[in-house]
Amino acid sequence: MGKEFEMPVPIVQTRNLTKVYVRDVIGTEFGQLRIRLKNRKVAALQSLNLDVHKGQIFGLLGPNGAGKTTAIKILMGLIFPTSGTATLMGKPLGDKSVKARIGFLPENPYFYDYLKGYEFLNYYGQLYGISSSERKKKIPGLLEMVGLSHAADLPLKGYSKGMLQRIGLAQALLNDPKIVFLDEPQSGLDPFGRKEVRDLILSLKEKGATVFFSSHILTDAEMICDRVAILSRGRLINVGALEDILSARIKAYEIEATNISDQLIKDVEKDCSLVLKRKQNVLFMIEKEDQAEILVKKIVDSSGVLISFSPRRETLEEYFIRKIEDHPASEAEQGITKSPQKPSLASKKEDSSL
Repeated sequence: MGKEFEMPVPIVQTRNLTKVYVRDVIGTEFGQLRIRLKNRKVAALQSLNLDVHKGQIFGLLGPNGAGKTTAIKILMGLIFPTSGTATLMGKPLGDKSVKARIGFLPENPYFYDYLKGYEFLNYYGQLYGISSSERKKKIPGLLEMVGLSHAADLPLKGYSKGMLQRIGLAQALLNDPKIVFLDEPQSGLDPFGRKEVRDLILSLKEKGATVFFSSHILTDAEMICDRVAILSRGRLINVGALEDILSARIKAYEIEATNISDQLIKDVEKDCSLVLKRKQNVLFMIEKEDQAEILVKKIVDSSGVLISFSPRRETLEEYFIRKIEDHPASEAEQGITKSPQKPSLASKKEDSSL
């Protein structure tokens, strides 16, 4: 008998991963002291099931408060799940041999800003247990990789936000990790900084590493991700390869032309979902293919100049917004758990402000 085919073990796997926070009985809200005797449980993450395989760039996407950071903190062992299980490289969370092979950059890292760039990486290299000779070989290469060779002898307090993000990425790569976790790595960066982070993530994939990152910058995720998961209010809405999630169906046709008469615009306006004048040019958005072809013929026949004709498919951003809007807020989705209680006089005073 032939050997039975075995599926590769996911490098990251979660099963029914859930995190429920319990708010304090006494707290403040909008500057007022508030007493909460019920509705204290809030589920930041609910029954999350993910499989991430070796060599993938995996994007965990969602709006602020969706549960992305909570999921990453659980995987990093910074907080514990309320229920459910997770494994990294086939081993349970907390395994020391696995921790030695992962890199991590949190969303808002704090670095001791009197250290210079080289000193900072040298210090973290010591924490990893990397020998002095190996650190001397590795650190210059990492600084060059993240574009900070010129700032190696500069204190971190003189770094811009983008530079701090890049030195943080270098720190996450010191131990040649098999998987790198990045929490909102492009948050707050300008377009140049975001491109540098994208290029760095792609270079990690070329070297065989797996990258697991969270983001709400969907255009960047669409450019580099092999697979994505979309979270909303702690719940997984969808997960899969981008080509499977995004429809191949053409959503509309964009036609840009110049030397267009006002009469032609008036004649075709009713068939277009959008008509946008840009100085000399006019952009038409039209949904039906036959109407788009008729419009192109009219442009040419009226001595107009066709600049572009582009079929438009649904983008990740459009898909994301549509899916989030399809899941309106509810008590169940917000994870608010109400304990069944018998009616009493005290219940009328619950959640009252002082």
